[in-house]
Amino acid sequence: MKELVLGGARSGKSAYAQRRAAASGLPVTVIVTGTAGDDEMAERIAHHRAARPADWRVVEAPRALAAALRAEAAAGRCLIVDCLTLWLMNVIDADFAAERQALLEALPDLPGEVLFVANEIGLGIVPLGEETRRFRDEAGRLNQDLAVACERATFVAAGLPLPLKT
Repeated sequence: MKELVLGGARSGKSAYAQRRAAASGLPVTVIVTGTAGDDEMAERIAHHRAARPADWRVVEAPRALAAALRAEAAAGRCLIVDCLTLWLMNVIDADFAAERQALLEALPDLPGEVLFVANEIGLGIVPLGEETRRFRDEAGRLNQDLAVACERATFVAAGLPLPLKT
């Protein structure tokens, strides 16, 4: 089963995905896509790390997400990808088209449980710059494609899950 978990910044989407993974009763692997490029991001990563159970395995995949998913997904295992939006930031200027295609092609064949965490950034104002508009648009398209490919989609706001697709 694959689930897309969407929400805004600090909406509780990662905590929700962690609760879902823990409730699965399966061994959990977290595929993290963020990198600590500055002190503030390092603090965010530390916060997420502290919130995870110590026995959960962590795999770093800031770019080659499809390859990491293929390597880690297995029957009887639960994966959390946290988060698609950071991954998009890492690949949008380089090999985005190839990485996006590889991700979407990998999805149907992934065994086990996979929870994809992503920011919903399309609810605000239209960004002023072309680069920022492209990022917003690509994030929206990616979220739509994942929502179609996943069996479940959940929107999280104020820590409360709202099922979009069950």
